[in-house]
Amino acid sequence: MSVLFISGHRGGESVSALCRIFLVTSLISFPLARAAPVTVRYEEGSLHGFVELQTLAGKDVAFGEIVQTVAGGRVTSRLVLRFLDGALYDDTTVFTQKRVFRLVHDHLIQRGASFKQQMETTVDAVNGKISVRYRDKDGRQKDLSQQMAIPEDAANGLLFTILKNVRPDAPETSVSMVATTPKPRLVQIRIVPGGYENFSIGALRLQAMHYVLKIDIGGITGVIAPLIGKQPPDMHGWVVETGSPAVIRNEGPLESDGSIWRLQPAPAPSPR
Repeated sequence: MSVLFISGHRGGESVSALCRIFLVTSLISFPLARAAPVTVRYEEGSLHGFVELQTLAGKDVAFGEIVQTVAGGRVTSRLVLRFLDGALYDDTTVFTQKRVFRLVHDHLIQRGASFKQQMETTVDAVNGKISVRYRDKDGRQKDLSQQMAIPEDAANGLLFTILKNVRPDAPETSVSMVATTPKPRLVQIRIVPGGYENFSIGALRLQAMHYVLKIDIGGITGVIAPLIGKQPPDMHGWVVETGSPAVIRNEGPLESDGSIWRLQPAPAPSPR
């Protein structure tokens, strides 16, 4: 059993009060609820799009592209973000879409000054293997490999696709994700519709469903996290549902305990 040490006071709560909560929850098992894979409502196809990453104040942070191809019953989607400070975010996801979305493989690289943790992660959902290469606080390279029973609803690299297929009339849709900090652990993403909001592109008026994505850490850590200020922030996504659905904006961190950024389609490229 893990032991958590807390010192000082928080919001008038004494250390002993927090310790009592910890001791009680230590006696209880809190497994994450198992969710079903998301049903395919709209099949994915080939695409090539351009995106920009900004702070919530609208300052440019990175520019990139999404390239997606379909072959042999599998979809390969790659999101690459190149940061103005030279950092890189490169996520390649392979999945199937026969009735439900099923993760096959996800490979993520995050390196450079914009990230607190330099890390390369591979999630092999078929064989249940997680590989993490990272640098510790002293800059030394570490390699971690772990076998894990990866749920059928694992959504690493699939959140944009899943958002387009969530039923807006469903009170909540849940999926799982392998989070690496860098130690791998399963978390649950609860997707909750927050209502329609108005957008405009020139004279074009649009309505987009605002989804709130809440991260459920689970276990004892999940119970204690909000008390010590470690609960991950909510993420947000906006989906235009008319015709073929499209994610027009996403807000949230790219890494655990990272900055909150806004990802959205980039303006049309200018000729040079």
